Amino acid sequence: MLESKKLSKKDITILGMRTSFLQASFNYERMQACGFTWAMLPALKKIYGDDKEKLSAAMTDNLEFINTHPNLVGFLMGLMMSLEEGGASRETIKGLKLALFGPIAGIGDAIFWFTLLPIVAGISCSFAAQGSIVGPIIFVATYIVIWILRIVWTHMGYNLGTKSIDIITENSDTIANSATILGITVIGALIASYVSITLLPVIKVDGGIEVSLQTEFFDRIFPNFLPMVITLLLFWLLKKKQINPVILIVSIIVISIFCSWIGLL
Repeated sequence: MLESKKLSKKDITILGMRTSFLQASFNYERMQACGFTWAMLPALKKIYGDDKEKLSAAMTDNLEFINTHPNLVGFLMGLMMSLEEGGASRETIKGLKLALFGPIAGIGDAIFWFTLLPIVAGISCSFAAQGSIVGPIIFVATYIVIWILRIVWTHMGYNLGTKSIDIITENSDTIANSATILGITVIGALIASYVSITLLPVIKVDGGIEVSLQTEFFDRIFPNFLPMVITLLLFWLLKKKQINPVILIVSIIVISIFCSWIGLL
């Protein structure tokens, strides 16, 4: 590989910003390929200059199928730019892209969709439910930080170069599994706060004393027992019976209205 630097920090920063349009031209044949190529095009033009043959070859390779995580794609682009700039062969660059976009997608899904955003959404909804403007501010601020980090990941991939390959391939499963476990733990803890079931019936005991079935029985013996049962039942229906989530949502609404009408809830 040649040690010729043609890209500046500004070029890499612009590349990181252009990753925001990764899915602006999404299609089911090549997924994110068009947006992927468009994002890297200015950097590729600067690297290859008037060499239209090499530029064409780079664009052709990048127009092949790719489906990775939008928030972390800058890392892969930065890494590829370091190889393009260093004069690596097309086979090496193409192989690197094919080998890494899957693990990066897995890490990104575990960190962002399954962990960070559900947790932030839960916290934001708690504030919003209390009428506090802090809730939406936290949620929007989180997305702004995630967007800024696109630039950071792009610089990191570019600066690490091929050193990052071992880091990703050796630790992708560990990172993804750790993030997933953390997300499941937090979401599980939020069930008690967001799933609420209150039974209205009361039972008369000796002496005409009325005992609430909810407060005197369930809440004392097993707090949040009913929310846990309903949550596990829905999970079982989704996981084992493959029931459509929309059907479950509509069913819950109908059952809740009926139970309220007969005075159960």
